[in-house]
Amino acid sequence: MPVRDDRGLYERMVLEGFQSGLSWLTILRKRDNFRAAFANFEIEAVAGFGDRDVARLLADAGIVRHRGKIEAAIANARAAAALDTSLSELIWSFAPTGRRRAPRSLDDLPTLTPESTALAKELKKRGFRFVGPTTAYATMQACGLVNDHLAGCWVRAEVERARREPAPGYSQPGG
Repeated sequence: MPVRDDRGLYERMVLEGFQSGLSWLTILRKRDNFRAAFANFEIEAVAGFGDRDVARLLADAGIVRHRGKIEAAIANARAAAALDTSLSELIWSFAPTGRRRAPRSLDDLPTLTPESTALAKELKKRGFRFVGPTTAYATMQACGLVNDHLAGCWVRAEVERARREPAPGYSQPGG
């Protein structure tokens, strides 16, 4: 389902980064631990993390203890806090336009797209780390920017409707 709030987008971006090279099930089982360890993914709070927090996180068996991913999560909070726009506006500006055919099987799903490549490039330019095109695409999937539910999936139409609704507080250009 579409995620349009900054905290929710940041959470999914962090979890996608931690998932890289691991099973999603591992990350989902640890999700509550990640939330506790990373101040419920409140961007300003995580942006304030320092060396003591990194040491605390590296010692936390409830999360994935990977220094590079931990440091990237903190750097990404700082980058998000420094944006001249909301994280939501930035990420959603890369949502594909137009209609895409529903994938018929998992083999039809891309691992990256021109939009995810452009998003990754923009995020890196703004100081984000550990967000290559594949991680950016996985974030786009997790946040509903793309609807990769298979043809015939019971929730596909509902997700598509929700994707097309403007975010609360968003006004259409000229409206």
